[in-house]
Amino acid sequence: MQKNSYESPLNTRYASEEMRLLFSPDTKFKTWRKLWIALAEAEMELGLPITSEQISELKKYQDDINYKDAERIEKETRHDVMAHVRAYGIQCEKAKGIIHLGATSCYVCDNTDIIIFSKALNLIRVKVLNIIHKLASFAEKYKNLPTLGFTHFQPAQLVTVGKRACLWIQDLMFDIEEIDFVLDHLYLLGNKGTTGTQASFLKLFDGDHEKVKKLEALIAQKLGFKKVQPVSGQTYSRKQDTRILNVLSSIAQSAYKFSNDLRLLQNLKEIEEPFEKNQIGSSAMAYKRNPMRSERISSLARYVIVNALNPAITASTQWLERTLDDSANRRISIPESFLAVDSILNIYMNIADGMVVYPQVIKKRIMEELPFMATEDILMAAVKQGGDRQELHERIRVHSMASAKNVKEKGLPNDLLERISNDPMFNMDLNELHKVLDPTLYTGRSSKQVEEFLADCVKPLLENNPICEMHIDLNV
Repeated sequence: MQKNSYESPLNTRYASEEMRLLFSPDTKFKTWRKLWIALAEAEMELGLPITSEQISELKKYQDDINYKDAERIEKETRHDVMAHVRAYGIQCEKAKGIIHLGATSCYVCDNTDIIIFSKALNLIRVKVLNIIHKLASFAEKYKNLPTLGFTHFQPAQLVTVGKRACLWIQDLMFDIEEIDFVLDHLYLLGNKGTTGTQASFLKLFDGDHEKVKKLEALIAQKLGFKKVQPVSGQTYSRKQDTRILNVLSSIAQSAYKFSNDLRLLQNLKEIEEPFEKNQIGSSAMAYKRNPMRSERISSLARYVIVNALNPAITASTQWLERTLDDSANRRISIPESFLAVDSILNIYMNIADGMVVYPQVIKKRIMEELPFMATEDILMAAVKQGGDRQELHERIRVHSMASAKNVKEKGLPNDLLERISNDPMFNMDLNELHKVLDPTLYTGRSSKQVEEFLADCVKPLLENNPICEMHIDLNV
C-alpha cells in the first residue's frame, strides 16, 4: 500500500481478490486482445485476406502484454486503444496490419465492459446464493424458537427467529430473479462502427450485408454471448448500465435491511454478529461489542444505493449517437459499485455463518410483553367459565393500563397476571393463567411457513445451483 497517495478502500480494504482482478487493467487489456482475435478470426472465416499464421501470432501474445511499449506510445498519441493496437503490433509483426480491422475504439472498450460486467454479476450471484444457503440453515435451526415481533419497533405479535430469517432470504431471492433477468438481457455492442451503421465493415465485405451480420454473430458466439444489441450509436445503450446498477442497488438494499435488523437485535441482546476472541469493540469502553460488520454493510450499501443514480443520469444525457461525458463517470461509478457490493456480500456471508442467538434473553423479553398479548385468550377462558364478556373486557383494560403504568413509570415488572388472578370477576388462579402464557401458542403459522418456504422456494433454487459447483471462471 502506498502511504503517500490516495487509494480506494474498496480496493485496499474491502473487496475480494477475485472482484479486484475482474476490474484490473490487466483483465481489461487481455480482454481487448481476445476481442481483436475474435474479430480477426471471424473476418478470416468470412473470406477476408487474413491467414491462420496471423491468428496464431495474435494468440501467442494474447496474455503477454508489453505494457512498457503501450505506455510509451500512449504518452505520444494520447489514445489508449491505439497505443495497445500498436504495442500488440510490435509483438505480432505478421499480424499487425489486420489488428482492429474495421473497428472503432468502442468495439474493444464497450464489449470488454459487458464481458467483465457479466462475469462480475455471476460472481455476485454465487455469493448471494451462498448467503441464502447459510440463512436457510439458520432459519431451519430456529424455525420453532418464538421471539417478539415488532411493528414500528414496538412489540407486536410473536414470530419465530427462523421466520424472521426467511424475510431476509426472500429479499435475496428477489435479487436473484433480477440478476438472472439482467444476465439474460445483457447484450454485447458487437461491431457497430463509428455511428452504429457498420459502414466500415460493409466496405470491407464489398457491400455484402449478410456477411456483416454474420460477422457480428460469429464474434458474439466466440465470446460466449447469444445476442448483440440490435441497433446502437457508437456505444451500447447506457440503459444497460442503469439496469446493472439497479440490480446492485437492489442487493445493497436487501443487505442494508438485514444489517439494520441485526443492529437492532444486537442492541436488544437477542442476536449478535460474530465477535472474535481478541476483537476490540471500542477504544474507550472495553466491555462493548459493537455490530461493526453490520454497520459496515449499512455504510457501503448506502454508497451503492446513491451511486445507482449515476448511470440513470448518464443514460438520459447521451447526445445523439454518442458523447464522451459518460466516460470518466463510468470508470468510477460502475466498477466501484461492483467492488462495494462484493464487499457487502463478503461481510454478509461472514455474519450469516456465525450469528449468535440468545434464547434466554429472547424468552425474558417475550414474558415481559406476553401477558398483554394473552389478554384475549384470558378473556375467552373467563367467558367460558360464565363471565360477562363486556365487563371482563373493561376489567382487563383497566388492569392492563395500571400494569403498563407501573412498568413505564416505576420500572416495575409486569404484574398484569397477578392483578387478574386477584380479581374475583375472572375466577382464575395464577397456575391457570400461566398455562395461557406458552409462547408457542402465539406464533401462528411461523414454523410451518418456514418449512413451506424452505421446501417450496429455497430448496429448488439451491438444488439448481449446488454450492459445490458455484465456481466462476475469472479468466478472460
